[in-house]
Amino acid sequence: MVNLKQLAHLVVLDDERHFARAAERVHLSQPAFSRSIKAIEDELGMRLFDRETGPIKPTPAGAFIIERARRLLFDARGLQRDAALYRDSELGNTAFGAGSFMAVTLMPDVLIALRRQYPGVSLRLETNHWQHLLQSLLAEDIEFFVAELRDLPADPLLQITPLGRLSAHLYVRSGHPLAGQPCSFAQAWEFGLATIKLPGPHKALCARLLGLPAGQVPVPALECADPVLLRALALSTDSVISAADITMRDLVLAGQFVQLEVTDLPVVYAEMGIATLLHRTPSPIARRAMACVQEVARKVAAS
Repeated sequence: MVNLKQLAHLVVLDDERHFARAAERVHLSQPAFSRSIKAIEDELGMRLFDRETGPIKPTPAGAFIIERARRLLFDARGLQRDAALYRDSELGNTAFGAGSFMAVTLMPDVLIALRRQYPGVSLRLETNHWQHLLQSLLAEDIEFFVAELRDLPADPLLQITPLGRLSAHLYVRSGHPLAGQPCSFAQAWEFGLATIKLPGPHKALCARLLGLPAGQVPVPALECADPVLLRALALSTDSVISAADITMRDLVLAGQFVQLEVTDLPVVYAEMGIATLLHRTPSPIARRAMACVQEVARKVAAS
């Protein structure tokens, strides 16, 4: 079978129309180069160059093959270039997911960093609850996802990379009846808790603080995957929202929100982590995206 190196010999001979010069260009002796051309002709069963008398020139069959050889060599160079770009994350694409809590706390900085560093790469971010993200991961529709770890199942197909903890508190609008004074969790709950979907440990904590019977699950006033909508609701009503501290810091400084002093509520946090499929090799850009997530998570956890 004719290979790319042999096709390159055909093209060089067509360019030079001289065996010695063509052989020199490809760093072969003239006899070795001649044997290469002869081997191609034998393989294809056609004479590709007339060379007995006068200048060397392609036969009609040679012209036909050389034209296609040039296209193949051009595409091969393009493939090699694109493979290098893909390897260096300057070309390609990846898809990954984030739970709603992580989407608002980590993903803005992650996406900004990735777009600045790798502008030639296409990204797709899926935001959803971890159950949906897990299905997408198992279907290999995404390469990894970032979520609260404590609800994830102990699945032998998963590889989990912890990212640290992210603290959260209860917040209300400035001017809220509970603003500026200590209160119990039960008092805050009476105003209606609006939150993203709570992980299991947080639901158990709420049930204990509310004194609910064993097995009874507390139902918040509102569960919503969009933290922006939760904040808008809290600004217009007396609802209490549960939010990551990092997402509320500027709003507290601006005087729009107040962090509640809940006397019986222990420190609440999210256990952040990256979930990938075990024994699956991520794409180069996915590896860089995960490294970016880890870097942002370190900064967020330390702030």
